[in-house]
Parts: sequence; structure tokens; C-alpha cells
Amino acid sequence: MSWSALLARWALIEADLHDVYGIDVEDRTLMRTRSWRWLQTRILGLLAADTRTYRAFAPEPELPEVPGR
Repeated sequence: MSWSALLARWALIEADLHDVYGIDVEDRTLMRTRSWRWLQTRILGLLAADTRTYRAFAPEPELPEVPGR
């Protein structure tokens, strides 16, 4: 998965950052005092939890094979 694919889903990431970490990305003072690494770590964390972001990129669950079909 690429950063461009992730950032194409920015609305999900923004909502999850707020819900999971309490981060308001519209808070310019906060965002200017944080590094890209800080934000990257939290975005990657969204992919490791049950979040909108994770669900958008999660593979479809495999259905069990039904005998005789």
C-alpha cells in the first residue's frame, strides 16, 4: 500500500485520528509542532486497529468452500 493510496482516504484518516487519538488535524499549532514521523506513526497505528482506515484497506474475508459447489 502506498502513501498516495492512504492519503486518498484522508477523510477516513482524519476522522480516525480524532476518534482514536483525539488529534484535531485542523489545529495548526499542534500540527506545526509535530514531525512527519509523529503523524506517520499514528496513521500506521490506524492500520493496526479496528478503524475506518483499516477496514477500507482490509482484504475481503475468504468465504469457506461449500462442498458440492
